[in-house]
Amino acid sequence: MIDTHCHLDSPRFDADRAKVLERAFAAGLSGLVVPAIGPDSWDALLSLPATDRRLAVGLGIHPQLLPELPEADDAKSLERLDSLLGRGVAVAVGECGLDGGTAARAPMDRQARVLRGQLALARKHRLPLLVHCLRAQRELLELLEAEPAFEAGLLLHSYSGGADKVRRYLRLGCSFSFAGPVTFEEAKRPQEAARAVPLDRLMAETDAPDQAPHPHRGGRCEPAHLVEVVAALARAHSLPVDELARQTTANASRFFGRAFSE
Repeated sequence: MIDTHCHLDSPRFDADRAKVLERAFAAGLSGLVVPAIGPDSWDALLSLPATDRRLAVGLGIHPQLLPELPEADDAKSLERLDSLLGRGVAVAVGECGLDGGTAARAPMDRQARVLRGQLALARKHRLPLLVHCLRAQRELLELLEAEPAFEAGLLLHSYSGGADKVRRYLRLGCSFSFAGPVTFEEAKRPQEAARAVPLDRLMAETDAPDQAPHPHRGGRCEPAHLVEVVAALARAHSLPVDELARQTTANASRFFGRAFSE
């Protein structure tokens, strides 16, 4: 299995990061994608893949981080991101996207401008995008529908848009990743959305250390918990767990290209 979104660099893993990885690989993971959320983490993350070929990284600017970054520096941050992507280490651009809850502190027009800048860099470097969207589905759809076709791939991380929007995103070439909420018994919305996604566009993630799945809900999430997410996706599609695991792993390997090709 491949965890397509795991914040392994979080300080919440500082005390036992090596053990966390041991448990992940023992649970059956063959790869993890660690997406950056802002400029301060870019340099450190670029050294991560050299420590273990099963680890891959993305570089991006998370919309929830924008209030902490001076708006006057947005262009400089994108220029630096361009330079770092040129090193050929990162396998994706992101985590990036739109966040409705942050709009009061980082207006949506600024969020959209920074996201468009990262879309442009992804095109330039022929890399896929890892996109966060929370309470901003309408804005994201309108932005993407106004953009030229995006050939390198776009993954909607921890998809929360509901089954009714899946078809519009599919027309834009998007893929969908699901995290812990798809395992919650009362969470019908993510389960219905997962069923609406064609198997060849479906992936799994933990978003660790956040969004711990059942039965770990309320605690720290870690990549080994991907087992529960994959099992929930298998139930949603009425498939054996092994078959769903193979499918999502093949999808992630294809989506991230060189990262997990060996």
